[in-house]
Amino acid sequence: MRVGIVCPYSLTMPGGVQGQVLGLARALEGLGCEVQVLGPCDGPAPTGVTAVGRSFPFRVNGSIAPMSPHPAAAIRTIRALRRGRLDVIHLHEPLAPSITIPVLIARPGPLIATFHAAGEQTPYRRVGLPARLLAERIDVRVAVSEGARLLAHRHLGGTYEVLFNAIDIGDSEAKSAAVRARSGILFLGRHEPRKGLEVLLDSLDDLPDVDLWIAGDGPATAQLRDRYGRNSRIIWLGKLSQKEKTERLAAASVLCVPSLYGESFGVVLLEAMAAGTPIVASDLAGYRAVARDGHEAILVPPGDSHALARALRRVIEEPTVADRLRAQGKVRSRRFGMRELAQCYLAIYEQLLQVGTRDGRSTFWPGGSGGMGPA
Repeated sequence: MRVGIVCPYSLTMPGGVQGQVLGLARALEGLGCEVQVLGPCDGPAPTGVTAVGRSFPFRVNGSIAPMSPHPAAAIRTIRALRRGRLDVIHLHEPLAPSITIPVLIARPGPLIATFHAAGEQTPYRRVGLPARLLAERIDVRVAVSEGARLLAHRHLGGTYEVLFNAIDIGDSEAKSAAVRARSGILFLGRHEPRKGLEVLLDSLDDLPDVDLWIAGDGPATAQLRDRYGRNSRIIWLGKLSQKEKTERLAAASVLCVPSLYGESFGVVLLEAMAAGTPIVASDLAGYRAVARDGHEAILVPPGDSHALARALRRVIEEPTVADRLRAQGKVRSRRFGMRELAQCYLAIYEQLLQVGTRDGRSTFWPGGSGGMGPA
């Protein structure tokens, strides 16, 4: 089967959607598919990616998204899809103001679309009827969580299969054999208000003598370093490679994910669970789809630095708590393998081809059924 996967975000920049696109492509290739990935790139394109243009920063859902709304990028994308004589075209975030909307309009083949967004700061509500009409051109709609499904349905109507995001379990488990030095709380994420890094930094005074490792960067980095940079317990790591991230996860005492809103799914939680790292995270719907409070993570109210500190202290000071989270997280993470997700998508592609489409709508999809994910 020949599959085209279109990403609206720059594939040379880190991001949750980009990671899912590239991981899914590799897994589909492992299942025997021919896969063409298309997207903006701001440097040398990753292996197997067709670069269609450069990206521009857009503020979306409290974050900065690198997208390409330029007409030339849209033309290159549609031409490449048509030349590829693809069986199925898979769009991620189909209504992002980037190359995915022109593909919807041109509709160069059967379309499946995955909706990732969650939270109320969504562009869906600002485009109204035009967005609904564009969404009608999609044959099969998929959402990455129940929260993403509810959001898309509220603004766009339609029915959605829920297929949770995934990680490469094999790589994560192999790398998690690294020697664990119980010496630090790890933060992984973009430094912007919605990620809650400032809440974590404010909690440090209530924590025992343990280091805080802060990876990544973002628009708030300079301000946060000016305010907290004199604290010798804070280690600013900057951007990490995939190898460095995996090593830090394996070495950390606990991963802290203190986001405030706008999280449809917690891939970083999955990565920590697969690496055998305990988790303390905000009690958000997207994170509850991944980890259950008291089982694979301790979940706390978003924005509450004191509750966050209490939960972190429990994990650091009570080995039985950390061991339970670690053991149950390892078991649960195996339910979110990228190969299993690719098999679910491949079944949808095959069914779409067997049954066909009618007037830009699926002729077989009866409604969202819950799909792959935790019971």
